[in-house]
Amino acid sequence: MPLYLKDHSMGEYVFDWAWANAYHQNGLDYYPKLVTSIPFTPSTGPRVQTEQALSKADCSQLVDEVLAVADETGASSWHFLFPNAAQLALFSDPRLLQRSGVQYHWHNRGYNDFDDFLATMNSRKRKMVRKERADIIKQGLRVSIEVGADIRPDIWRLFYRLYERTYLKRNGSRGYLTEDFFTRIAATMPEQIAMAVAWLDDQPVACALYFFDSQTLYGRYWGSLDEFPYLHFELCYYSGIEFAISRGLQRYDAGAQGEHKIVRGFEPIETHSLHWIQHPQFRDAIARFLKEEKSAIARHIAQANQMLPYRQEQPVKQSAS
Repeated sequence: MPLYLKDHSMGEYVFDWAWANAYHQNGLDYYPKLVTSIPFTPSTGPRVQTEQALSKADCSQLVDEVLAVADETGASSWHFLFPNAAQLALFSDPRLLQRSGVQYHWHNRGYNDFDDFLATMNSRKRKMVRKERADIIKQGLRVSIEVGADIRPDIWRLFYRLYERTYLKRNGSRGYLTEDFFTRIAATMPEQIAMAVAWLDDQPVACALYFFDSQTLYGRYWGSLDEFPYLHFELCYYSGIEFAISRGLQRYDAGAQGEHKIVRGFEPIETHSLHWIQHPQFRDAIARFLKEEKSAIARHIAQANQMLPYRQEQPVKQSAS
């Protein structure tokens, strides 16, 4: 089970900055804290790997051991981020508070192609998507999906340049990941990487990076050299959906946040995290906050389901698997 001792909350996508600020305002240290997660990856999945099936007793023992580490390191808290449903249930423990979040995922319901998917939408949203895609062509842009070893070194260099630009614009940093990281994954796992590339006059001007396995496409980073209307939607949503359909993938997890995904066919799903808070009064305050937040998340998911672009007979999914 990964366990990191951290002195910040960057790269987690379960946002606790307000908790840290509250500690600071009360003269208390929120950092260091302990985090169990896959760094920089807001995707639900297993967080503990064992040779035999994991039991409830195993998980209780793991909690005991983590809290011992917290005591040794002076950590204020422990945060267990994006567990899958099975491990969420196994780690149900009175010492841990459960938090809900929301993401937007696209589901493949046996579509033959993108037009087959569009046919499930109501007329107004179907026209919107077609107009946005047509506008890409009108701008003289061409989009290709490059897979694995077909992604040229110059495309990777452009991608990293755009990655750094995105973070510089967002928070003044150069990003969490190094150019060497991307060079290594290109060499070691090309069979699980794809990239949507936009071309203008045969020159690449924008990229979006995907990872994929046998079931799911994961959209992660994107950037563009210039402002092109609707290009973000094309590279990050529509091209990804098209790729997922062509590969027979069942789901497209396009990353955290982004309510504009809803009207383009991405359905709200509830995500989860678990939290141990050492300070009794703050634990009580955070527990009250999480109860209110969970109700707000449930209302948001219900409202988002009403905004989906599908014809009324289309089913929707409401929770992560």
